[in-house]
Amino acid sequence: MNRLIIIVLASIFSVTTTLFAQGPPIFTETPILLGLDGGGIRTFGKFISKENATIYVQPIGIPYNIGSKTQIGTVLKFINKNPNGISAQSGIGDLVFFAKTQLIQKDSKGKTFRLIAKLDQVFPTAKTNTTPSIGSNSWQSQLSLVAGYVTLKYGFYGQVGYNITTNNLPDNIIYNLAFVYPLLPQKYPPNQLNLNIGINGNFFTDVNSNTILASGGIQWITSKTVLFETGLQIPIVEEVPDAQKTNYVLTFGTRILIF
Repeated sequence: MNRLIIIVLASIFSVTTTLFAQGPPIFTETPILLGLDGGGIRTFGKFISKENATIYVQPIGIPYNIGSKTQIGTVLKFINKNPNGISAQSGIGDLVFFAKTQLIQKDSKGKTFRLIAKLDQVFPTAKTNTTPSIGSNSWQSQLSLVAGYVTLKYGFYGQVGYNITTNNLPDNIIYNLAFVYPLLPQKYPPNQLNLNIGINGNFFTDVNSNTILASGGIQWITSKTVLFETGLQIPIVEEVPDAQKTNYVLTFGTRILIF
C-alpha cells in the first residue's frame, strides 16, 4: 500500500511539474484549468498595425475555477483606435463571459492530455455612436473544443470552434495550433523560458474569406504563480481589401495566480 501511495504521489508531482514548467500558449487557448490558468488575472497589451489604422487593446481576463473541471470568467478590454486621417476614439470594449468544462483528462508520468469545451459569450455593451466604433453592436456566441498534449519536453495545443454573430456580421470558424518548447532544463519550482510558435486562423463563412496569422513568442515563467510573455503575429493569408490589411500584431503581458 505504501509503495502504491508513493507511485501515485510521484505521478501527480510529475504531471504538476510538467504543467507549471510549460505554461499556457500565448495565442491559443489552453485546456489546463489550474495553475496560471486557474484563479487569477491575465492582462496584456496588443498593438495592431494596419494599413489604414493603428489599434491598441488592453484586455483584463479574470478566470475562476469552480471545482477541478469547470472554470468561468470574464474579460474586459480597453480599446484605442487611431485611423488614418480622422480622430482617434477610445473606450471600454464589449463585455465577454466565458466558461470551460473538462471533457477528458489522461495523466501519466511526465505527460498529460486534456480536452475541454469552451463557450465565449460577447455582450454588445461598448459604445457604437462614434467613428470608428468601439463596440461590435453584435451579440456573439462561440463554442469551441480545446485540446493539449503536454510533456516535459514540449507541448502541443489546438482549438477549433464556431462563432455565431448577429446584426449582419459574418459567422466564422476559428482554428488555432500552437507548439511550446522549453528552452531551459526542467526543475521545480519552475524558472523557465518557453518558445511559442503557431498559427491562428479565421474562416468567415458568409463571405468565404480567410485570415491566417503566423505567431511566435517567448514566455518567462518566474515561479508557479507568475509568468511574463511577449509575442508577434504576422499575416500569411488575409483576404480583405488592401486598405484594411494587417501589417503585424505585437503583444506583451503577464499572468498572475492570486487565489
